[in-house]
Amino acid sequence: MLRYALGRLLAVVPTFLLIVTAAFFLMRAAPGGPFDDERTLPPEIEANLQAAYGLDQPLHVQFGRYLAGLARGDLGPSFRMKDFTVAELIGRGLPVTLAVGGAALVLALALGVPLGLAAGLRQNGWTDHAVMAVALAGIAIPSFVVAPVLALLFGLHFGWLPVAGWESGSLRHLVLPVVTLALPVVAYVARLTRGSLLEVLQSAYIRTARAKGLASGVILRRHALKPTLLPVVSFLGPAAAGLLTGSLVVEQVFGLPGVGRYFVQGAVNRDYTLVMGMVIFYATLILLLNLLVDLLYGWLDPRIRHD
Repeated sequence: MLRYALGRLLAVVPTFLLIVTAAFFLMRAAPGGPFDDERTLPPEIEANLQAAYGLDQPLHVQFGRYLAGLARGDLGPSFRMKDFTVAELIGRGLPVTLAVGGAALVLALALGVPLGLAAGLRQNGWTDHAVMAVALAGIAIPSFVVAPVLALLFGLHFGWLPVAGWESGSLRHLVLPVVTLALPVVAYVARLTRGSLLEVLQSAYIRTARAKGLASGVILRRHALKPTLLPVVSFLGPAAAGLLTGSLVVEQVFGLPGVGRYFVQGAVNRDYTLVMGMVIFYATLILLLNLLVDLLYGWLDPRIRHD
């Protein structure tokens, strides 16, 4: 297992470098620059700023300098947020994003897996139809519609929950953004669990267990549950990365100081290093979580071995 994990870690290095390269040159190809304002700067001041941040160098030289800094763990300074490095900005927003994204992931699993199992065990019954109808609605309705509706209903109409802002340790500020983030993932998890369970229940070893007279609950717990969860685990790799880095829409609607806010600000302001830092952070999460998913496959399915 350790040998396999180390091999996979080495294999993600080319993918990581490709992502960094594409993001770097795409950012530079976009119109505008980090020092373009509504008020035009004098040419000499703009030239000094370009020289101070190395933007007057050829692109290949800038890229080489950026890779050298990245190898040292240095994401560089923010071009627009003075006196802050990109690592400091990510560190400021990360606790909020981890709290909201982690809670949303737990809620999605806690609701999605049981709902999918209930639907699969009662195929074509009213439970199955109800769960799938709710799941389709959760997938079809985007978060930028769900978020304002929840804020209007539970925040302004009933006055039960705050509609914006953040207080560390306050569960009331977590409820609306967590539910908004979790709903689409609940829907996907429920659908994946149902479909996978129906396929597993048609397997030969399940028919053999039934022929031996084992109870349905025993068959589900001992033989069907782990292989049923394989597609769910596969989906949770990128889904967890998306939740943990925060939804741009959800953080904007509820006024959360997470990392998504800096990504939006960096893109609008052409803050090259800030956007690059967010892309690298997101890509690292996806690659590591996908590696974790591959390792979990060996535990969930005894037929899979990582030699």
